Amino acid sequence: MSIHFTVSGLTRNLIHSLGLDHEQAPRPLTPEQNLLLDCYLAGQIPDSAWSDYVFEMPELEKHAQLRRARSGVGGLT
Repeated sequence: MSIHFTVSGLTRNLIHSLGLDHEQAPRPLTPEQNLLLDCYLAGQIPDSAWSDYVFEMPELEKHAQLRRARSGVGGLT
């Protein structure tokens, strides 16, 4: 017998902040999310608005970090 359940975004963030989750590849973005990410990385979306999007869709920040790492942009100076 197995039990399946879903975890809300808030609970997922809590589990992550406690270090109880395992890192895994972010799920693929929808075309709309991909466009949103492209606009953010191009500087067309302010950080304050981006924070709201990331709160609703945490996978956006994972994809942003991956793209920054690939392009070598956004490192600490």
